[in-house]
Amino acid sequence: MNQEKRDPILYHYLRKYQEDPTSRIFAPLAEAYRKANQVDQAIEIARGGLKIHPGFIGGKVALARALFDKQLYEEVIEELRPVVQDAPDNLVAQRLVAESYLVQGQHTEALAAYKMLLYFVPQDPEAAKIVQELEVNAYESGALVLRSDPPTPPPSVFQFDLEAALKASDEDFALRKARWIRQIELLQSILQKIERYRFGWS
Repeated sequence: MNQEKRDPILYHYLRKYQEDPTSRIFAPLAEAYRKANQVDQAIEIARGGLKIHPGFIGGKVALARALFDKQLYEEVIEELRPVVQDAPDNLVAQRLVAESYLVQGQHTEALAAYKMLLYFVPQDPEAAKIVQELEVNAYESGALVLRSDPPTPPPSVFQFDLEAALKASDEDFALRKARWIRQIELLQSILQKIERYRFGWS
């Protein structure tokens, strides 16, 4: 209790918590314990509060911060994964997840988390630097591949090899020309019908 009395903020939250242990004051109390280097006490308070308020994001973040200080990175990710999915703009949670992935060497997941963080805070120089480094490493390792042009599609049923067709035929050139004109007109008619169907024209 001596430490609590020496820290007025911690003592304030502790008194409020003792008055109503079921309130959400457990979250700032846990954070106050963490800042006072009483991380185990912070984790205990946060876990107890989350049993009463399991969906309280502030409580989850307070617990995750304490777990991060204890280097329990997998537990941080497990605790905050649903938070960053439901509230990706929670920057504290997003950064904790990103840093936890990075410390564990899960660079692909860290890159995704840092990019999301950078999306909401584009002026963050630290996040931008980390994203750049992770992308370079990912390209060099082959984890990411630059997008290339799609391969040339195979010929469709509407494509004709006029030169080959002419060589294969012994008919008079005028007759061949007339036949191909009719085929082209037929093709144009078919394409027009397809366009009408696609856009709902009558």
